Amino acid sequence: MNESNPSPLTQKDPRPSFQALSDTDNSTAIPKTTSPTIEASCSTETPNGHESYERGTALKNVGLFKQAAEHFEESAQDPIYRLKGLAQMGLCLKRTGKQDEAVMAFRRALQVPSASSKERVQILYLLGRTLESLGRIPESLETYRWLRRESPQYRDVATRIESLSTRRMHPNLR
Repeated sequence: MNESNPSPLTQKDPRPSFQALSDTDNSTAIPKTTSPTIEASCSTETPNGHESYERGTALKNVGLFKQAAEHFEESAQDPIYRLKGLAQMGLCLKRTGKQDEAVMAFRRALQVPSASSKERVQILYLLGRTLESLGRIPESLETYRWLRRESPQYRDVATRIESLSTRRMHPNLR
């Protein structure tokens, strides 16, 4: 970028600005006078799913699950990262003790039309385990049965269905 030609910074498409920022870790490379222009142009666009997802992943890896969940939620606004963002958000919410919110995130992830069968199976398992931890036996059974139809040999689903069915018929056997 030519320093005497500021036009790439004021274009409506913020991608050149992101590229310029990603080439260096030094945020002072762009003069402060142009920052409001960049921020204003970025705020009207869909959030950068990749950046948000990467930040969420970094925060999750160091155990900052609450902050990571926020970034994963932001990444889920990008259609390309919707499934991954929602699934990871659910995992982070679960780790912070927000199981009910995790259930909602997993359910939203299951509604993403581009989810592959393998991804759907993994999310169903996470949903089933979360519902089970909440004691929502009928819902977890329904989820595990749906999972079994998708992938009969997946992990310990058959055992979980049998155990939960027994527990449901004999509530005193916990």
